[in-house]
Amino acid sequence: MTTTTQPLKPKDFASDQEVRWCPGCGDYAILKAIQKTLANLEVAPERTAFVSGIGCSSRFPYYLSTYGFHTIHGRAPAIATGLKMANPDLDVWVITGDGDGLSIGGNHMLHVLRRNVDLQILLFNNEIYGLTKGQVSPTSRVGTKSPTSPRGSIAHPLSPVAVALGAGARFVARAIDIDQKHLIEVFTAAHAHRGASFVEIFQNCPVYNDDVFHDFTDRANAPDTQLHVEHGKPLRYGKDGNRGIRLKPGALDVEAVVIGQDGITEDDILIHDQTNKTLASLLGTLKPPAFPQVLGVLYNDPIDSYEVQVAALGEARSDVSLNDLIRKTRTWTVA
Repeated sequence: MTTTTQPLKPKDFASDQEVRWCPGCGDYAILKAIQKTLANLEVAPERTAFVSGIGCSSRFPYYLSTYGFHTIHGRAPAIATGLKMANPDLDVWVITGDGDGLSIGGNHMLHVLRRNVDLQILLFNNEIYGLTKGQVSPTSRVGTKSPTSPRGSIAHPLSPVAVALGAGARFVARAIDIDQKHLIEVFTAAHAHRGASFVEIFQNCPVYNDDVFHDFTDRANAPDTQLHVEHGKPLRYGKDGNRGIRLKPGALDVEAVVIGQDGITEDDILIHDQTNKTLASLLGTLKPPAFPQVLGVLYNDPIDSYEVQVAALGEARSDVSLNDLIRKTRTWTVA
């Protein structure tokens, strides 16, 4: 690969492959946001790799001028883990979807998060299987009609944020495909985090699940249906900034309130603490119409990544070689 010392632009991270998604697919916007993020971060393409599984989102490696690995269904986290452990200096991104990452790949997702391998994991959530023509996915809502649920899905959907927090992820965030500015901010924060970064991206599938997120992505209503959290800032939202989230008196729960009504003041509004896992869990459950959709970095409380811990173990036993460990106990020679 040719390297250069000149600052790269977003277009320099675009490959020569024709981008082939359905017209109007949210993946186009996410791809542009990634290319802008990589340029802003001034990453070296030859030190960057994108690993994907199977699904519409998993075309990503073809469209980026970096190293890439289009793997098999659900196994991207496992392969990315091997890649990172073999070359810790490599900047590794995992691209997956709600089906690829939470169904057949759910087991791999749980363990890469609990191990805290230093990867940026982007999960595109369109609440449907798009590549295989619109079957229900683990995140499909109750009542979703599809070829596999013609009378409407009866299964309760998984929450990607709840799964990530439950698995022990130390960085959990959310964003929307069409919000370029915010996407880049979230991607930048995920990249800065040392350890497994998990980002759920609400991504529209215009063919099989169009406008499923319309209740909070519609631009006309967005100020009243989206809450962009910032560490140390009040949980306020609304067109006039007069709405907020507070602890419900006498209960371990939260409620949406209007500042100035019923004696509510700004002092009643919760302050976002991204190191508070309980708060992150609460915010992850909120959704319209009773609450806004919470976006941004919900949780960020870093610890040493898996490869750092493994390296420390190696340093502690630097007097013992791998060859010695293999032959430490009884061995047999097969003739």
